[in-house]
Amino acid sequence: MRTAARFARREWGPAWAVVRTALADRGGRAIPLTLTALCLIGLFQVAEQQGSRFWGYGLVQDIGFVRAADPWWLALARTPLSLFVPAADLPVWGSLAQVLVVFGIAEIALGRRRTLLIAYVCTLAGVVYARIGVAVGPGGALGLSAADAWIVDTGPSAAVVGLAICLCLRFRAWLTGVLIGTGVIVEAIVKPNLAGREHLVAIAAALVISALSALWQRRYRAQCP
Repeated sequence: MRTAARFARREWGPAWAVVRTALADRGGRAIPLTLTALCLIGLFQVAEQQGSRFWGYGLVQDIGFVRAADPWWLALARTPLSLFVPAADLPVWGSLAQVLVVFGIAEIALGRRRTLLIAYVCTLAGVVYARIGVAVGPGGALGLSAADAWIVDTGPSAAVVGLAICLCLRFRAWLTGVLIGTGVIVEAIVKPNLAGREHLVAIAAALVISALSALWQRRYRAQCP
């Protein structure tokens, strides 16, 4: 127990201090993006259960379903909202819990705009990869089968993974980052499906974003005496 407590303090003590202070000072006003995301996920979940074309599954499909087989313009138009459409293979409470914890911490620690940017870029990276993987075919290391082109690709999991990696780098929670990366790799090996590979792509995208951000900050500091 003591070892676990020390690990928690070392890994996430700084993050918890930042989050606790923000929530104590501003409450829900500290995480408006996160609360909006939770509402959208809940709204889409309810809508999917309805049979109406204009308020139901048909509407969610038209504005939030992304497939590698879709035209580029349609996939790009749907990608932002696809992030908030619950994934078919994950209970909606799982999506809500992921977003509440990871988006909430990120919004406070990284800022609203940066959180949204990382979430979108990591999700979009998965969308791009899916098309490349299908084009490569099942024979390549990163290839996907033709059937994967028709898989509905929704949910916040890629964004959550990317944000989690960025948070680990931000707070120097190295062991947690390694555990997340290892878990994603194991997932991709044990269950080699589109979602697992997109999570790997999300980690790569998050690392690139973090590296570019660190480079920009160093150059900015060098220019400001």
